[in-house]
Amino acid sequence: MLTNFKDEDFENTIKSEDVSVIQFSAAWCGPCKTLKPIMDKLATVYKDKAGFYYADIEDGGINTGSAAGIRGVPTVIIYKKGIEVDRKVGGVPESQMKEFLEKNI
Repeated sequence: MLTNFKDEDFENTIKSEDVSVIQFSAAWCGPCKTLKPIMDKLATVYKDKAGFYYADIEDGGINTGSAAGIRGVPTVIIYKKGIEVDRKVGGVPESQMKEFLEKNI
């Protein structure tokens, strides 16, 4: 299950966590709504390998999204100790997201 993300979590959690996966989304975004249950499922599958977060770019994750240069949602970014290692933009099927996670975590 994805944990709701707030900007302060970046300093408090993401920078100290070995691997973090953040789904940047928006309430009005259709593909984001489709991706969320996929990410919730994968968060359970990979719970021992990474922290999984859901950041609304117009609410709690506005500053982090801006700092990360988010241009479109959904965008999933993988961080290691707060440093971006890869990102995937757009709604993708579960198989592609699983492949993306396998490659990076």
